[in-house]
Amino acid sequence: MLKKTNVKTTKRDEMIDITSIVRKTIEEEGIRDGLVVVYSAHTTAGITINENADPDVKHDMLMRLDEVYPWEHPKYRHAEGNSASHLKTSTVGPSQTILIADGKMILGTWQGIYFCEFDGPRNRTVYIKTMEG
Repeated sequence: MLKKTNVKTTKRDEMIDITSIVRKTIEEEGIRDGLVVVYSAHTTAGITINENADPDVKHDMLMRLDEVYPWEHPKYRHAEGNSASHLKTSTVGPSQTILIADGKMILGTWQGIYFCEFDGPRNRTVYIKTMEG
């Protein structure tokens, strides 16, 4: 089944923990063993898995991405002025695939699933596709 969910972002760059949304989808669909794919259909927002215990990790990741891909650069040519957000999204990627066993996602102790906004604030769409098997 495919679920479409909305994510409202409040900053230009932020990481929003969506693990509970994905977990709830798996529970609602009764998936015992299989896969779940979490996908962002945006060119300026991605999906990643990383530590969800220490908020400094999100800060450090966003800080470093901003250093590598500064918002303004004299050689950027994209007319919309958001080239950095496209570069960040390509680096992070648009999706993650997570294994499901015994009705639970196989994530490490400190791992969470994040929606990564790089050109906000906006109203975004995340697709969650579960597959049994």
